[in-house]
This record gives sequence, C-alpha cells and structure tokens, in this order.
Amino acid sequence: MSNTKPPKELKPWIEAKKRHRLSQMHIQMARELGMNPKNFGKLDNHKQELWKAPLPHFIEDLYMKRFGKKAPDVVLSFEQINKLKVQKKEVAKQRKALKKAANVLPNSDK
Repeated sequence: MSNTKPPKELKPWIEAKKRHRLSQMHIQMARELGMNPKNFGKLDNHKQELWKAPLPHFIEDLYMKRFGKKAPDVVLSFEQINKLKVQKKEVAKQRKALKKAANVLPNSDK
C-alpha cells in the first residue's frame, strides 16, 4: 500500500484477500456481487468438503451467472480504489463550495 492508510471499509477485503489467497480480480468480482468478506470462511473449501468448489471458482461462477461475463472489464487495485474515492470527495467538496458561493452572490445584490 502507499503512504495513505486504506479506508475502513476496505480493510476486511484486504484481510480476506490474504487469508483466502484470492487475486484482486476475485476480490473485485466479490465486491460487485455484494458478497460479505467475513463470510468467505464458510464458503471456502478446506478440502474437507469435496462437493464444494474452491472459493475463486465459486466467485467466478456467480459472476458469470449474474453479469454474463467471465471477469470485470477493468480490475482496480486497492490503491486505485482509494485514490478514486479521495478524488470523488474532493470534487464533491469543490462542487459544494461553488454552490455555496453561487448562493452567496445573489444575496449580496439586495
């Protein structure tokens, strides 16, 4: 990771990626599917339940059923996701400041 700390909402995903040895693509697919990273332990096959598919294959199958494609078009790393969130916040702050400034100007003409 870079110098900035990852946001709180990404920490469970980072831990799940390490614990279950998933790729960034599988993590992104699971996030798009709305899966809970805390429940991956139940879904993961520990080679004890032979009828269960390994977690990466299970995620791929669900993604194929839901979206009709094998993988996301663009796979973003945690750093890129964090960077996009920060940029989005800055744009929202600027927009809010502009809106506030626009509301102040008409009132000063009175």
